[in-house]
Amino acid sequence: MVSSEYEHRIAARFAGFDQDGNGWIDREDFSAATKAVLAEFGTTARSDKGQALYVGAEAFWQGMAGIADRDGDQRITREEFVSGAVKRLRDNPERFAEIARPFLHAALAVADTDGDGAATVEETTRVLRALGVGDGIAHTVAAALDADADGRIGETEIVSAFARYFTVPD
Repeated sequence: MVSSEYEHRIAARFAGFDQDGNGWIDREDFSAATKAVLAEFGTTARSDKGQALYVGAEAFWQGMAGIADRDGDQRITREEFVSGAVKRLRDNPERFAEIARPFLHAALAVADTDGDGAATVEETTRVLRALGVGDGIAHTVAAALDADADGRIGETEIVSAFARYFTVPD
């Protein structure tokens, strides 16, 4: 795949982070994502799980801003996202996973309603829908994450899939 095709695919993924659709990614987008996930599961912001999700979102934002916000304006434009974050991480998906891990870990804890350390396909679908993924796509993606078909999706599956989605061309 040529670089321009890769860049085009990654640019399309930008919208997943730009929760408010204003044309850039900023701290507010991570806050909005956090609020949406908490609301979906009826988890309060002041609960331990709610606080962990906010801390994870802030860590994720700081990591993204550190590698992509080239002009330091606390906003990541689509161009910065493509040229900054993703090009740097394309060859090192583990780095991206580490940036995303605190948020993904905390989101999994919120979604894990029975406390067994994993989310069901339905719980994962609910997280994806809360983050703005369409209903049909959310369920398809969640089901695909359950690679061993045991009905449970753990942190390792989520983090590696997330890193692949944003750093490796389809």
